[in-house]
Amino acid sequence: MGFDYSKEPGKKLLERKLNTEGRPLVSIITPYYNAGTYFEQTYNCVLNQTFPWFEWIIVNDGSTKQEDVALLEEFAAKDNRIKVYHKVNGGISTARNRGIKESNTDIIIPLDADDLIEATYIELIYWGMYFNPDAAWCYTDSLGFGTQEYLWKKQFSSEYMKVNNILVCTAGIRKSAIEKAGYYLEGEKHFNEDWYMWLILLGQQEYPVHINNYGFWYRRNDTGVLSIVKNDKEIREKAQKLITEAASTVKGVVEAKEYPCAGKPNQFKKPVYSNFDRKVFQTHDKIHVMMLIPWMEMGGADLFNLNIVRKIDKEKFEMSILTTVPGESIWRQRFEEYVTDMFELPSFLEQENYAEFISYFIKSREIDVLFLTNSYYGYYLVPWLRKNFPDLVILDYVHMEEWYWRNGGYARTSGVMGNILEKTYVCNERTRQVLINDFNRQPDSVETLYIGVDTEKYDANNVEAGVVREQLQIVETRPVVLFPCRMHPQKRPFLMLEIARQVRKKISNIAFVAVGDGPQLEELQKVCKEKQLEQTVYFAGQAEDMLPYYKDADIALICSLKEGLALTAYESLSMEVPVVSSDVGGQKELIGDTVGRIIPLEQDEESDLDNREFSAHEVQAYVDAIVDILQDKERYMQLSKNCRNRIEEAFSSEIMIHKLEQIFSQAVQDKEQKEQRLEKQKQIIALGNWAEDYGTIYQEVENHAAVFSNQYDSGTKSELMRIASSKWGQRIIKVAFKLKLNRIFR
Repeated sequence: MGFDYSKEPGKKLLERKLNTEGRPLVSIITPYYNAGTYFEQTYNCVLNQTFPWFEWIIVNDGSTKQEDVALLEEFAAKDNRIKVYHKVNGGISTARNRGIKESNTDIIIPLDADDLIEATYIELIYWGMYFNPDAAWCYTDSLGFGTQEYLWKKQFSSEYMKVNNILVCTAGIRKSAIEKAGYYLEGEKHFNEDWYMWLILLGQQEYPVHINNYGFWYRRNDTGVLSIVKNDKEIREKAQKLITEAASTVKGVVEAKEYPCAGKPNQFKKPVYSNFDRKVFQTHDKIHVMMLIPWMEMGGADLFNLNIVRKIDKEKFEMSILTTVPGESIWRQRFEEYVTDMFELPSFLEQENYAEFISYFIKSREIDVLFLTNSYYGYYLVPWLRKNFPDLVILDYVHMEEWYWRNGGYARTSGVMGNILEKTYVCNERTRQVLINDFNRQPDSVETLYIGVDTEKYDANNVEAGVVREQLQIVETRPVVLFPCRMHPQKRPFLMLEIARQVRKKISNIAFVAVGDGPQLEELQKVCKEKQLEQTVYFAGQAEDMLPYYKDADIALICSLKEGLALTAYESLSMEVPVVSSDVGGQKELIGDTVGRIIPLEQDEESDLDNREFSAHEVQAYVDAIVDILQDKERYMQLSKNCRNRIEEAFSSEIMIHKLEQIFSQAVQDKEQKEQRLEKQKQIIALGNWAEDYGTIYQEVENHAAVFSNQYDSGTKSELMRIASSKWGQRIIKVAFKLKLNRIFR
């Protein structure tokens, strides 16, 4: 999924009624010269910030267009955090320096009047500097938009900075560091004054913090200062001389703090409760729900999370998201359409600081409900959260049990936390029984809440037929079996190949279409060629839009070793496509003979992961089911109709969201549950420092695993042998590989 440059921040002003009272903690400094063309969008970006305790100092640097000056004054009058100063034209450096001298905080953020920042930018910068008090400046990754479009993410290098500027002007800079550097260099209007500043700071052995987030949007045009420098030889040579002089002051290598980063093992640093005491919102007239999730990647659990924030009633619920596992955040822009307060903790925090930020977030947003799903770190923090936040409702959602991973996966940790969590919700009855029977949860503490599917989106009547067939050159007369999933051992894609090979013997023109990426895709394509299946099995790769694939499919095949209740099954049925599925998770709660077939699983999920020796009996069961469904057209039409009816009756996302809204509301209002939370808090307090110490366990496992992983990746054989020789090393090796495996699974 590519980056969508059309989703610029600041296109509209958000009316969020934030609390702006109190001493400013950050100063934004903006030079303004005839900047009326783009200023409104920049203005919106600043006022949309999730961290409202800032002052915005705008210095009008002798603008000659009175209409632009009038526009500036008009916007400034709307918010008392904005201060405007006027001066004769002297260039960007003089305007910035004037603003810095007028500022009242220790964190300075230069922002040009036509550039943009994401809504969380200031908050990321503030906490990036808070947790790195010795750093002189803090910056995010950036992207170019306008006449050029690109993503800019470079690992920091002080040596490279001497000859190439990999940074932009906008960052959080300590005012004390700017003063020590002598402010921005004045006297030259046309040169890279921010690059010069970074080099002077590096020359003073000051170091930056690099946040892993595309927080800054740099407007590219053909009339800016950089274009003038580039196109005028005399100006360019003079500017280069200044940069060379500044670069000569940088002696030795200056290291940046780069996120994400692993902590050091054997620290056992206990969770810290934030003493931050300001509230973000003026009023608390909604139920505030914080979702604690691993990441925003592409998958069934992620779509579940996305559907919640997309469909929940925004008039009644204020949603926020915190993620706890490093990832590519492929779906971040999708989530941003519905959530403003969204923070990927690994992008700007070490794990030892997660708890302090989470407690700050709960306090500042006055969170009512913590909804935890698939965050392993979150489960280990639950006792500490209950100890410190007795009014906080803590609910979790378990998508499946996973015996091959951590002896049950999230189901196991949910089971351990059963006496502290308010309630656990699962996506199928089978997982509910596992929690009760295998992890000793009380039956009334676990409830099945089917995920459901968006019936408006997944409606065959609204999708054009033939698009995929034309793309893959599959004629209309050929029946199509869709295999929609990641090409991963958990999904058994090599079983799909064998099923395709055997079905072809009975239906010679059958076509299997595999949609998805994954670690086994390349090998799968190779084996497909070896088995001479290229004209039978088609690999479409990863698809952003699955609708055309469902529309052109006759059957959906799910032969997984493990599922909770596959979203692809929901989507297929909603699109009137019968499903043939392995009997895993809760699949048979959705699928029966009236909408497809359920095939008994003949492999063990723990011992047979990526075992490609499939029983002839199991393969034949899939073949018979597919052939049987396709051979009678009249019966097939009835199956298709049944599929849609099945979803509309009990498995739509509208039903799921309505139930979830009731769950959140009742949990907050229920007086008996409030009393139970207080009692649980007392019990945890009586255990002394247990909750704090328990919160360090996951952190230590991750830190040790990271140490081993780094040694493994570096190929330092002798060090690997030393680690492996110890008893603790044996345990760490085991955990490290499990963690690597888990990240592949997710």
